[in-house]
Amino acid sequence: MGIFDIFKKKDIDQGVEEFNSVKGAVLLDVRTAQEYAEGHIPKSVNIPLQTIEKISSKVKDINTPLYVYCYSGARSSQACGLLKRMGYTNVNDIGGIASYSGNVEY
Repeated sequence: MGIFDIFKKKDIDQGVEEFNSVKGAVLLDVRTAQEYAEGHIPKSVNIPLQTIEKISSKVKDINTPLYVYCYSGARSSQACGLLKRMGYTNVNDIGGIASYSGNVEY
């Protein structure tokens, strides 16, 4: 990792592509339920950042690959830190749906 890597924008399209290629992975949308209802990436699971501790009821295995997104990338970054502190070992912050160019469902 180079010194300027912290400024690189996450590529959500690439993250979703990777999620689709990883068997057993979970695509996690940490926006509010209302935001999720207004459009989300297909196959995603909604667990808002404010209730991230509920992840254990949906994802029991802490080694499950998690691909986390929100609207802009700020909440997904926070969620990834919390998930790692909760013991999840394979957590990937893929950024925000605002820059996603794929299909969304409602």
